[in-house]
Amino acid sequence: MTAMQKDGKISSKKLRHSFHYAFSGFADLLREESNARIHCIISVLVIAAGFIFRISAAEWIGVAFAIGLVLSAEAFNTALERLADVIQPDQDERIRDVKDLAAAAVLLCALAAAAVGLIVFVPKIIALF
Repeated sequence: MTAMQKDGKISSKKLRHSFHYAFSGFADLLREESNARIHCIISVLVIAAGFIFRISAAEWIGVAFAIGLVLSAEAFNTALERLADVIQPDQDERIRDVKDLAAAAVLLCALAAAAVGLIVFVPKIIALF
């Protein structure tokens, strides 16, 4: 559903509905997917560490982007898996391959986020000693 009308104007009702659906999807992701909950817990810890270590604005940008990337990848992965299960509820090698590739995308995003975390926080931790 789009928040734009045919004449290009934004409908506040449609915009509210779009946000409602998005937040509903995020709540569903957290309720149903343990990996998403793990990513959120780690995100909260990283955000807390950012405040504790007083990271710079540029570092916040990297951290925020990394968190958003991982959570978005997890949401896309979940959506793709659910769609695949509707399309082909039985075991299928092709569907398994698609799900594995989507999971690999989440893993790659998580590894990139971990690299950002190491780059931002390791020097600050070392400076404590």
